[in-house]
Amino acid sequence: MKILVTGGAGYVGTQLVSELLGAGHKIIVLDECWFGNYLPNSKNLKLIKGDIRDKELVNNLDDEIEIIYHLANIANDPSGLIDSKLTWETNVLATKFLIEWAIEINVSKFIYASSGSVYGVKEEENVTEDLPLEPISDYNKTKMISERVLLSYINQIPIYILRPATICGFSPRMRLDLTVNILTFHALNFGVINVFGGDQIRPNINIKDMISVYKHFLCSEIESGIYNVGFENLSVKSIAHIISEKFNVPINFSDSNDPRSYRLNSDKLLSTGFIPKFSVNDAIEEVNFMFRKNLIRDDDVNYNVRTMDILKKEGII
Repeated sequence: MKILVTGGAGYVGTQLVSELLGAGHKIIVLDECWFGNYLPNSKNLKLIKGDIRDKELVNNLDDEIEIIYHLANIANDPSGLIDSKLTWETNVLATKFLIEWAIEINVSKFIYASSGSVYGVKEEENVTEDLPLEPISDYNKTKMISERVLLSYINQIPIYILRPATICGFSPRMRLDLTVNILTFHALNFGVINVFGGDQIRPNINIKDMISVYKHFLCSEIESGIYNVGFENLSVKSIAHIISEKFNVPINFSDSNDPRSYRLNSDKLLSTGFIPKFSVNDAIEEVNFMFRKNLIRDDDVNYNVRTMDILKKEGII
C-alpha cells in the first residue's frame, strides 16, 4: 500500500516508518525535520520536508495515497506554550486541511495520534473513552478540538482516533522529555533521579506496542472511533522507585505544579484482538542498553521544548 505518515521523522514516526517499510509498503513522510532525520534509506520512502499547515503543499501530495497516519503536531505541554498560534494552527487547522484532502482523494483509513492527556485530571479507576474531556493546557485542548473536527467527518471516511498513554523506550529520534525515558536517563547519566511531585498517576505504553497498535489498525477491520492506548497505570513515584532499585541510585523529590493525573482503560482496544507484549520494565532495559552503547546523549534535540526554544530564537518558527 501507499501510505502517508505526517510527522514520520519523529520519535514514534521514525519507528513506525521503518516497520511499514519492512512490511513492503511505499511510504511518503511529511515532516519539517526540526529534530533531525533518522529515517532509513529506502527506494520505497519519499521524504517531503515541509509544513503540515501549508494547504497547497498538502493538496499536491500524491493522490494515490491509500492510508494516512497523522502524527505531526506540536507535542507536549511546554512546547505548546512556546507559540500558541503555531500550536493551534499545526494541531487543529492543519488536521482540518488534511482530513478534507483525504476525503477528496478517497483515502481508505485515517489514523490520528491524539493523546491520553485530553482527560486532564481524573480520579476514576477506569478512564474509558466515553468520559468527559477536561484538557488543561493548549496542547491538550488542541488535541480535543482536533478530535471533534475529525469526528465531524466520520460518516465520510473511516477515522481512528488513538489516545496514547505516555510512550517509553528507545527510538533513533530519541525523546528524553517523557517520564520513563527521562527518569531512566537521569539514573544512568547523573547517578540520581529527580522527581517533581510523584503522586501523579500516568498511563504508559512501550513504543514497540505503540507501533504494533498502529499496524493493528492498518491490517484489521475495526469500527471507526476513539480508542485509548495504554496498559500500565503507574505513579511517577513508583516508576522512579523501580529505576532507583534497578540501578542503585537515590531519588530527590521536590514539589510540582503539574496537576495532571489520570489512568487509561484500554479494554475497547483489547476487544479488537490487540495483545500488548512489552512493558515499562522492558523500556527501562532498552534505554539502559542503548545508553551504554552511547546511542543516547543529553543533547538539546532529544527535548522538544529545548529544540523549539532554539528554533524560536533563530526565527525558524
